[in-house]
Amino acid sequence: MNAMLRLIGWLLALALVALPVVAVLNGWIGAGQWPLRKLRVTGQFDRVDEALLRRTLLPYAQRGFFAVDLATAQDAVAKLPWVEHAEVRKRWPDVLEVRVVEHRPIARWGADRLLSEQGRLFPAKGIEVPKGLPQFAGPDARVGEVVAMYNESRAMFAPIGMEVQRVEIDQRGSCTLGLVNGAAPGGTEVVVGREQARARLGRFVRLMPRLLAQRVQILARADLRYTNGFALSWAPATAPAAATQQQQEQS
Repeated sequence: MNAMLRLIGWLLALALVALPVVAVLNGWIGAGQWPLRKLRVTGQFDRVDEALLRRTLLPYAQRGFFAVDLATAQDAVAKLPWVEHAEVRKRWPDVLEVRVVEHRPIARWGADRLLSEQGRLFPAKGIEVPKGLPQFAGPDARVGEVVAMYNESRAMFAPIGMEVQRVEIDQRGSCTLGLVNGAAPGGTEVVVGREQARARLGRFVRLMPRLLAQRVQILARADLRYTNGFALSWAPATAPAAATQQQQEQS
């Protein structure tokens, strides 16, 4: 009996010691004694809404220094528009610190997403999309291929005054570009295909100034998927949407 009483006594003593610790760590008590009074936001960002960021963190900060759930708070911040990465920490005695890395978009992706300079896709819904971004499309697994094709083709066409505004790669790896310049408001679609894409583009870029100089119409479409040439569709300068002529150009 005495042994049982001693065991019960030890258990009660442990409970009396442990219960306040558990209560503090879970925010049941102590939030008023160890409050998080300051929110420190670091990182360079232009589009993340700092007021929304602070409102998001407020419920977590109210639990106090010991009870704040940093992992959950960090996940909540990471889900905010324009946030690519977030780190939430606490600093004794009363500081909740959040470091934010903002998405830097380099292109639109499909109908409703953007592509960051880190190669990450993120939703465009509910945010103001910057103007002038190129349009990319393709399977998510081909992000690297699309970016590589954009960079290479842009370098090829820039010397002849053409700007690459659209790059699409389909499931099979077939590529299509969209070009614009001041003389062709409707743009030019260039179907590159899947095989020997760089070689086809290089040949087309070399001949394009000569092709454009020979015609007064706007080049609406170029299909490069030919062994020895291109299939070209031309449109009147006053109506770029109506293709009126096709011809085969031998290289």
